[in-house]
Amino acid sequence: MSRIGKLPITIPAKVELSVNGDVVSVKGPNGQLSDTMPAGVTLEVANGTVSVSRDGDSRPQRAAHGLARTLVNNMIVGVTKGFERKLVINGVGYKAEPRGKSWILFSLGYSHPILFELPAGVSAEIDVKAKEPSVLLKSANKQTLGATAADIRALRPPEPYKGKGIRYADETIRRKEGKAAGKGK
Repeated sequence: MSRIGKLPITIPAKVELSVNGDVVSVKGPNGQLSDTMPAGVTLEVANGTVSVSRDGDSRPQRAAHGLARTLVNNMIVGVTKGFERKLVINGVGYKAEPRGKSWILFSLGYSHPILFELPAGVSAEIDVKAKEPSVLLKSANKQTLGATAADIRALRPPEPYKGKGIRYADETIRRKEGKAAGKGK
């Protein structure tokens, strides 16, 4: 048995979960999410818990067992608490400004500003008054949130010499010494 897949998931009181074939729908205070489960996995809902079981013992089915349980758990956590991802902008003149509810205008040292559209279900809070400006992304869907954060980071990845660029708040950048450091003094 999969160590993760065999753990039951408790359904909070505010959450409605329905299984229709391979499609699982979860509805809660933060919205509604649905996803298709991998083949070879069955879900059983009983007494306020969800248990995931697999049909066979082949390698792909064992892998899908833990994946299916994690997908359902992430949907339940997403519609109750939600997920957050913080990005920090580092560099002289680098900044982000909100443009309406679903657009962010980035100035990242290029010859032009970059207008970034947030996907549906993702919201952003921009803190410009801090020492390092930051963008806090929030969403109920963990997969969409991670992809959006990666797309924003890809606009100007942090460079290793001065650390300028957009990085995750919990990311550490390994700094390199410059050319002058290698020469004898």
